[in-house]
Amino acid sequence: MANFIETISNITKIEELRDRILFTIMILLVVRVGSYITLPGIDIEVLQASVANGSGNNLFGFFDLFVGGAFSNAAIFALGIMPYITASIIFQLAGIVIPQIQKMQKEGEEGRRKINQYTRLATVFISALQAIGISIKLINQNANGIPVVPDAGVMFFLTTVLLLTAGTMFLMWLGEQITERGIGNGISLIIFIGIIAVLPSALFQEYELIASGARNIVVEIVIFAILIAVIASVILLTQGARKIPVQYAKRQVGNKVYGGTTNYIPLRVNTAGVMPIIFAQSLMFIPNTILSFFPESPAISYLAQLFSYNSFFYAAIFGLMVVFFTYFYTAIVFSPKEIADNMKRQGGFIPGVRPGKPTAEYIENILTKITLPGSIFLAIIAILPTFITNIFSVTSTFAQFFGGTSLLIIVGVALDTLQQIESHLLMRHYDGFMKSGKLKGRVNI
Repeated sequence: MANFIETISNITKIEELRDRILFTIMILLVVRVGSYITLPGIDIEVLQASVANGSGNNLFGFFDLFVGGAFSNAAIFALGIMPYITASIIFQLAGIVIPQIQKMQKEGEEGRRKINQYTRLATVFISALQAIGISIKLINQNANGIPVVPDAGVMFFLTTVLLLTAGTMFLMWLGEQITERGIGNGISLIIFIGIIAVLPSALFQEYELIASGARNIVVEIVIFAILIAVIASVILLTQGARKIPVQYAKRQVGNKVYGGTTNYIPLRVNTAGVMPIIFAQSLMFIPNTILSFFPESPAISYLAQLFSYNSFFYAAIFGLMVVFFTYFYTAIVFSPKEIADNMKRQGGFIPGVRPGKPTAEYIENILTKITLPGSIFLAIIAILPTFITNIFSVTSTFAQFFGGTSLLIIVGVALDTLQQIESHLLMRHYDGFMKSGKLKGRVNI
């Protein structure tokens, strides 16, 4: 504890680091304030009643998770930063099949600048499409027959689309400002603050259960012990890697000798990051969202129960999809052939393995082996909230912190941010958060 306090004291002594942290905090406050500013033309009381009568077990509830409740508040930041994330993923996947984008990805800084420009343009287009959908949803939304939008005219539609699209672009700009002038990755921190914003209310709900006698305090202690163990396991999963040694042959250029060193290729156990859970969860919520439009049919009601968030059938299908998407996304973002070709050009080789195709096959074989336990563990983390909810009757708000997308994003962003703070401290000869075994960097996927 004394070391932690000393580290915090050291942070305040470094003016640049202190200013960066304060700047980041101020930007994140702006993000949270924007998530409570309701769009004009909406009856807030009717909106709250409508949200209270609805269900979060659909795509809208999943979307609301990443924007910190701004979607359910019909706020100007209701779209959050997700359109930008969607556009980035589209260009990342397009780089696999479109030669022009592949070429730009290999052009270095100039290529990245072009891709970023196209990503921003795509973000505007995606934001506008989603804003149109939200406008239509708000116009048709009601509570006990009272419409959420009393005057649903053309002006409301155009204003809503414009404000929501502008809100997303403003959030994207704020994220870039954090990355450039603050600490940590700005886009990731905006998602992080949206998820963590519901933690206080979730903890208060747990406190109310204990105060009312509905939950035994011993059971609550066990629940928090499980939460700590799960967080520690996710950290191990995020940081876990298999290091493949790579040697570089010596070569003489003039009077200088280059090479002759040994480096490592770190193959992450969880190369795909959080993307498999996002893909799987998005697909799993589609049936329940479609079924919600037909509430009267008994057969539809039975199917809705099967695809309920707390259903074991849902958990089993969800886990299998996470395993599938882990392999799928790893194959997309990691190319053993490209790594083998780069090593060959630079005069590097893996001891005991011939350069070229044998090296690519060797790397792919190891990647396949370490991805299997990683995908299974990721699937367990993804479905853990379902079991926690059923076994301990934990509220759905608090259960999301036991696994799934929320926990992986929280842990990943926290590790990235702590690593940057650690780097600033070490550059100025201060000890970091860990005096032995400094925080290892996490590879962004």
